[in-house]
Amino acid sequence: MEEKNGQVEESSKACSDGSVCGYDSLHHLLSANLKPHLFQEVNRILLGLNCGKALETISVPESAKALSSEHDFDLQAFCFHADKELLREPRIVRVGLIQNSIAVPTTAHLLDQKRAIFGKLKPIIDAAGVSGVNILCLQEAWKMPFAFCTREKRWCEFAEPVDGESTQFLQDLARKHNMVIISPILERDVNHGETLWNTAVIIGNHGNIIGKHRKNHIPRVGDFNESTYYMEGNTGHPVFETAYGKIAVNICYGRHHPLNWLVFGLNGAEIVFNPSATVGELSEPMWPIEARNAAIANSYFVGSINRVGTEVFPNPFTSGDGKPQHADFGHFYGSSYFSSPDASCTPSLSRHRDGLLISDMDLNLCRQLKDKWGFRMTARYELYGDLLDRYLKPDFEPQVISDPMLHKKTA
Repeated sequence: MEEKNGQVEESSKACSDGSVCGYDSLHHLLSANLKPHLFQEVNRILLGLNCGKALETISVPESAKALSSEHDFDLQAFCFHADKELLREPRIVRVGLIQNSIAVPTTAHLLDQKRAIFGKLKPIIDAAGVSGVNILCLQEAWKMPFAFCTREKRWCEFAEPVDGESTQFLQDLARKHNMVIISPILERDVNHGETLWNTAVIIGNHGNIIGKHRKNHIPRVGDFNESTYYMEGNTGHPVFETAYGKIAVNICYGRHHPLNWLVFGLNGAEIVFNPSATVGELSEPMWPIEARNAAIANSYFVGSINRVGTEVFPNPFTSGDGKPQHADFGHFYGSSYFSSPDASCTPSLSRHRDGLLISDMDLNLCRQLKDKWGFRMTARYELYGDLLDRYLKPDFEPQVISDPMLHKKTA
């Protein structure tokens, strides 16, 4: 930080490389600049406590650390505990999230872009595998640049069937590491007129395809006008029962819709993943709040993933806001993290580097928090359902009671 003319100005480095004033994340900035006892208290307020204690870190194998060093990606690992129960054994699952930037410029041949991203992701997935990760989730549209801002249809060439090239690539790794992998892709539905969807493919730990979920909510906000390419999904709110637990996928923009989170919980999800692609100017203040709130309100774990980097496209485009045309979307700020039903969360991954975040989580904590808070028992679903049913009708009138004095004429 530099002070000039009585004002504090951020260093140019902090603005240009996506870091937080030269630090990987807010957590690292606070850790480096606060005295230990102050940092401990700030950490308690910002990250919460898990079973009454600060979240614990866990060690990862040296081979994973070596891959992290060789391929320059952030590697962090934590553990969410649950209280010991008398009648149930712990249900501990190890979960991973991967955030990454694109591997080559968007001007490269599309085939080279695909091959490069496969090459970039493999060592990170292998690091998750050697670390014993059971369930791994990749970011939204991981095998391509997030080109939907351009509204150019040539990017549709990245679309593929559910059993296409990227799924086959990940199936081999799922079998190799006995790992469930969630793969968010741009899907081409060859059986229904080549229609495109924003889809998460669920690959089982035996390399089989368990199922898919299509993005429920499509943004129409500035550059995020994705309906140029695909529309709202038609798969409902599926929960996938895997060898390691019941999981669901709330893709990107769905995190802004509380009812979307709710229905995954009503269907029995224990972990909900939120693979995303979002930029700092638009959503960063909301990022640490929405998923954490969903974990609390619905008594499940949430894994939030955001890509990193600034992607520059060959042809400038406008955003419909009167501002000049530009060739990039803005900075994708990474900051992937896990949230727990007890309101605790992990520190986030780097704001500007690729990363692998690992967490052990005892799924018994989901029921324990349901018992503690009784959100399901005290909810009034019949009232909400009745209101929603009436709201959907053309003659709906809001329940507003006006003060009669508002309309009384003064003498």
